[in-house]
Amino acid sequence: MAENVVLLGFWPSSFAMRVKIALAEKGIKYESKEENLFDKSPLLLEMNPVDKKIPVLIHDGKPICESLIIIQYIDEVWHHKSPLMPSDPYLRSQARFWADYVDKNIYGIGKRIWSGKGEDQEAAKKEMIGFLKNMEAELGDKHFFGGESIGFVDVALVPFTTWFYTYETFGNFSIEAECPKLIAWAKRCSQKQSVSASLADPHDIYAFALGLRMKYGIQ
Repeated sequence: MAENVVLLGFWPSSFAMRVKIALAEKGIKYESKEENLFDKSPLLLEMNPVDKKIPVLIHDGKPICESLIIIQYIDEVWHHKSPLMPSDPYLRSQARFWADYVDKNIYGIGKRIWSGKGEDQEAAKKEMIGFLKNMEAELGDKHFFGGESIGFVDVALVPFTTWFYTYETFGNFSIEAECPKLIAWAKRCSQKQSVSASLADPHDIYAFALGLRMKYGIQ
């Protein structure tokens, strides 16, 4: 019996891109429904009445919310191909730790860079570099965070690389100069069709962020 899989997302959202990558890795066909976060659809409000946020994966009419939870759900339900979580319990715990570390840091810090100015923007740049250096240290000499193949932490982090150009342009700094191994990792990830087809264009992201700055009167 054919499964019904729908993704409620928003094209610049790194959180929605995560889900797209996970579905692509598993070879799952799905319907993508683009949300307008300034005018949320009745379906989104019905499927996620608590947070009213994207992404939401709807599997046979049942909603799953929060991107990292969705990725784990996808990995457990469609376990026949491309495992994203390690089989070892300890390694799974470490993958969850680093994915959570990504969630607790990059979005908030990044937003302070592209929407901020002055001292707070400078502080956010330093925090971003510190965060990325920690991720680079965890990557070490591995091909991917997941080892020889893309895994949970890779899927959690790589969508935010589409925002790197925006961070660098508004913040006037170079991530590659600070974290060359991490940029090399991002390029390796982008060689995978599942990743490249799921990520937004960095220049489109920049134009989106610029539009938001203008909308909110940030000079």
